[in-house]
Formats: sequence, structure tokens, C-alpha cells
Amino acid sequence: MANAHAETVAHPTPFVEIDRPEWSALAPSQHLALTETEIVQLRGLGDRLDMDEVQQVYLPLSRLLNLYAAGARSLHAATSGFLGERASRTPFVIGVAGSVAVGKSTVARLLRELTKRWEDTPRVELVTTDGFLYPNAELERRGIMDRKGFPESYDRRALLRFVSQVKSGAAEVRAPFYSHLQYDVVPDAEIVVRQPDVLIVEGLTVLAPPVNGGLALSDLFDFTIYVDAKTRDIESWYVDRFLALQQAAFADPNSFFHRFATLSHEDAVRTATDVWRSINEPNLLENVLPTRSRATLVLKKGADHSVSSVLLRKI
Repeated sequence: MANAHAETVAHPTPFVEIDRPEWSALAPSQHLALTETEIVQLRGLGDRLDMDEVQQVYLPLSRLLNLYAAGARSLHAATSGFLGERASRTPFVIGVAGSVAVGKSTVARLLRELTKRWEDTPRVELVTTDGFLYPNAELERRGIMDRKGFPESYDRRALLRFVSQVKSGAAEVRAPFYSHLQYDVVPDAEIVVRQPDVLIVEGLTVLAPPVNGGLALSDLFDFTIYVDAKTRDIESWYVDRFLALQQAAFADPNSFFHRFATLSHEDAVRTATDVWRSINEPNLLENVLPTRSRATLVLKKGADHSVSSVLLRKI
């Protein structure tokens, strides 16, 4: 039974909140097709994803997504029949949103692996919105390099066009490639998407409302997920990730952040905290968190990075 606090007279909500044990029981007979090694490879820096988390949280979620995808196909076929048209298969599109360092990339990668194991959705593609950031040179030209990740730093028209083409069933659609090592879009590098059964789009503000009354990216999604946690916990995870990257990717001379590799521990913590509070936290509070209520489903994480409960939209 859903928690009683999920809906009150004083604070009505379109969501029903389900705690982790109850959520886990919704798919008790499903077999986990992932190995411990695969789970380790899928999780990002700082994530504590393990077999229990996948079994109890993400396996029921993948089953729910499979049901939604089957329902969308049935509705599409029925609508085509009603219009006297021949039904064409279109991909089921999932949006995954949330703050920097909250673990949304891990969620997206994990759902890709679980979803493609269902018999009716073997072809699953994952695209992040990073590739649709304006190149650093363009951000510098516009004077918004310090607002990278904010809505205005993305080529929203190109992103809308890309998802629209995939959703319409185009045989082949190309997306720009983003290098986290170079911290920039790579010229002439592309990701090619060829008529997937499922497309997962992951990014900070994929649930943002339309601009000036136009089409919103979320209008093209069939199911949306917001990965949620307390702001102070996300800040802690961001700093921890920065310190881990300092010992790994930042050590590469080709890394955009190589200049941080030799910072002392204290200076690295100070730098990471400054970046969080001047860029990532304002973006979270102004642009990312306000989109949470637009999601179909919210994964609520505790301080240990594990999912404690799930909010599912009921209306």
C-alpha cells in the first residue's frame, strides 16, 4: 500500500509514493539478467549501485517501462486503424533528468541494459544532451561559458529536431558527440541512431517546459524519470566525484581539467565546492529541480546514494 503521506488534503500531489520494499515486491518473479561485473561497469564514480539495488529498484522499473512501451504500441496501432492508415513502428522514448552528480547517467545506462533484455525491445539507444551543448568556442563568443549546462547553453532546436526525427521513424539520425575528457563537442564526430525500439535521452533539463509557447522536448517523450536527492547530499557527491576524477581523468594531460590534477586535497575540496555553489547548485535550483513535478516517475535517493522510495504519477 502506498505511504499515507503521499497525498494529503493540504498538499495534494499527482504522485503516489511507494517505499522501496513495496516497490521491490511489484516484480518478485523477474529474473535479473545482469552480472555483478556488468553492474560495476555501469555505475558511475561515487555511485554505490549493487545487485540488491538493481533487483529491488530497477528491475521493477524496467518491467513498468516494458508495460508502458507495449501500451504505447497498442495505442499507436489503434489510432492508425482509426485513421485508416497503415501502422508504422515508432520508438518508445524515455527521458531521464536530474542534477549533476545525482547519478542519472548510471540510471540511464542501467535502464538501457535492462530494457534491451526484454524480447519486444531488443534495440535500445542512449543519447545524452551533452552533445547538443554549443561548442566551447561558441559559448565563449556568447559570454556564457560560466553557464555551461544552463538551458541557454544548448542548441535546443537541434535537440528537438533530433528527437523528432527519431520519433518519426527516420531510418538514420545523427547526433553530435561530446567528449568529457576534452569538455567539448568533438568536430565531425557523431552518434548514429537507426530506428531503435527504445530511445533513452538523458540530460539536466530534458523535462524543461516549452519556450515561448513552442514545442518542449518532453512533449516527445513517452515516459520520463527524474532522479532526486537532497541538495546537500548532491553537493557532497559532487565534491567526492571531483576528488576521484582528480586522481583519474584529470591526470591525463589531454584533459580539459588537467590544471586541477596537482591541487592539494584542501584546495581541490575548495575548488569543487566553489564550482558547485557558483554554477551547479544555481542551475539545479533555477532550472532542474522545478522540472521534477513534470516527470512520470521520481526516484528518491538517500544520503548513501541508494533509492529509498519511488513516486509514480497517477494523474
